[in-house]
Amino acid sequence: MMEQEYLYEEQEDEVEYYAVRPNKTLIKKEIGVLFKLAEEMSVLSAAHLKSLELPEKIHKAVVEVSVMKLNGARKRLLKFIAGQLHKMDVDPILERLARIKTQSAHVVREHHVTERWRDRLISEGNDALTELMDEHPQADRQKLRHLVRNAQKEAELAAPPKSSRLIYQYLKALFSASEDEANDEAEYDEFEEKDEEVDD
Repeated sequence: MMEQEYLYEEQEDEVEYYAVRPNKTLIKKEIGVLFKLAEEMSVLSAAHLKSLELPEKIHKAVVEVSVMKLNGARKRLLKFIAGQLHKMDVDPILERLARIKTQSAHVVREHHVTERWRDRLISEGNDALTELMDEHPQADRQKLRHLVRNAQKEAELAAPPKSSRLIYQYLKALFSASEDEANDEAEYDEFEEKDEEVDD
């Protein structure tokens, strides 16, 4: 990131160069940011870490630091990673990491929505089911009603929540299919708009 820069002034035919020393405070701040980036990368799954496409040396160091205890050796390795990152353009890494965070946040949000609907179906029964069918008419009402009844019985008997898990799985698939359909429609609408612009 920080490299020694040069300023120059032109005086007729002569060019005078002035060396500008790197700002140590700025470098320290940048290393601190990269240290935090190294920590963020150390908690990623193997698949997500691979998707960052890090140089092999840095990738190995991040894998190593991810299994280390919170001690001086771990801190030294994180500093080493930050130092290596400081020598390269980290913008592509930050962009990929941002995409991973967005995807993870979406998965968590989807999980909470699915859980809430499952709990409502079990506690409210037909009222919640009618509301769900209004929003997702493609859902199988009979199947859901059967699963809800079984889940309610399991709850009364303090039995293993097998039906509750099946409801969750069904809803997750239902919401995922609805989202894919919505995305397909959005892409088609965008294509149609572009097609109309070309015709004009």
